[in-house]
Amino acid sequence: MRESAKKDKITAGGPPFEDVIVGRNAVREALRAGRPIDRILIARGERGGTLPVIAAEARDRGIPIKEADPRKLSALGGEHHQGVIAIAACKDYVTLDDLFAAAEEKGEPPFFVVCDELEDPHNLGAVIRTAEAAGAHGVIVPKRHAAGLTSAVYKASAGAVEYLPVARVTNIAETLSELKERGVWVYGLDMDGETWCQADLTGAAALVVGSEGRGLGRLVKERCDKILSLPMAGRVNSLNASVATALLLYETARQRQGIDARNGGKTRA
Repeated sequence: MRESAKKDKITAGGPPFEDVIVGRNAVREALRAGRPIDRILIARGERGGTLPVIAAEARDRGIPIKEADPRKLSALGGEHHQGVIAIAACKDYVTLDDLFAAAEEKGEPPFFVVCDELEDPHNLGAVIRTAEAAGAHGVIVPKRHAAGLTSAVYKASAGAVEYLPVARVTNIAETLSELKERGVWVYGLDMDGETWCQADLTGAAALVVGSEGRGLGRLVKERCDKILSLPMAGRVNSLNASVATALLLYETARQRQGIDARNGGKTRA
């Protein structure tokens, strides 16, 4: 039985390689080579051969492992997947310290976006694209129940993942506590909050956007210093996650750059 790893794909404006690495030897070699991997899927019920070794190596690197229906693996990588598929990442993840270092290098207060289980890769890509354009220093995503840095995210970000670091953490609520300990004010985006334009976003700030379906998780919401909302005058009571984030990103950028509103209002000192 022949194993295969899909060939690297290098195209103008596209990610450096395709998503799927198929087969036990191919996945092990990718792990040994240090190739960025977003997650590993192992067929439900498979335990034999080198699969425990692959799982152990993945855990050592902090790569999420998920059991999946064998039919899903077949749909992704063909019938010869041998019970394991790796979904390659389009870019290496960084640490929180790297994000703070990026802000320090620019001589600016830290400015981050935190995605609480944002699952749609197109939404994550759009958030990364806007965050980079608005001058954020990085994006934070969870390891599980969320989109990672796949080629779909790369494409949706229009290549912005090449320029904006993305940190992946185990627990978003605990990460928010750490950010607060390091002097960052945490602002959650939710319908039940104060008007977004009344918040002072000029200092060290992290904007937290929730998942497409349920919004902010309870613990995450409790860790936020303030909850901000956007006025909704129509019959639809919410906006797409990436659209809402974009509005708050540019309000933050306006305040941080000291740009006065047209009506003469000034950002607070």
